[in-house]
Amino acid sequence: MADTAKVASIEALEAFRSSLVLYLEAARRTLDEISEEVTRTRIWLQADRRLHWSNEARRRARDLENKQQTLFSAKIGNLRESAQELKMAVDRARRALGEAEQKLEHIKQWSRQYDNRVEPSARDVDKLRSILDVDMGHALAFLDGAVTALSDYAGLRVPGTAPAPTATESDPAAGGTGSPETPSPPSA
Repeated sequence: MADTAKVASIEALEAFRSSLVLYLEAARRTLDEISEEVTRTRIWLQADRRLHWSNEARRRARDLENKQQTLFSAKIGNLRESAQELKMAVDRARRALGEAEQKLEHIKQWSRQYDNRVEPSARDVDKLRSILDVDMGHALAFLDGAVTALSDYAGLRVPGTAPAPTATESDPAAGGTGSPETPSPPSA
């Protein structure tokens, strides 16, 4: 039986623990970014885009009204050449208004459906965050305990035996004199 345990991979456990800590920090940052992006998207959709397309629809409605007034004035004044161009401008303005109203309606639909579509994935992100915080916290504590226990175990001696020789005592090439129990031969 050996005098001490041969535990050579404590450094590997410590390196793994350090890598795990770095991974957990990066994973937490990524999950925070995801949560912030979900919030930013909700605000963008419900506030920014809704306001933008509401204003755009009002602006395009005013533009259509102005073009219709101009067309009406041209018809009254019997300006046939410009009436055709004005009619095309009114049609373009009507299509533009329809597009703005359609986009506004899509924004309203997305606002109503956003939570139903996004919340399941957001809950998965929260579950992953819980795993990182709780389970990986336990894993780090286990690794700390394992490193401590193995370090203590590696330093133990079997009762009733002499301590294990160090590398310099047992290796003549390293400058050692041989075994501590064996005297060195006298030099000539």
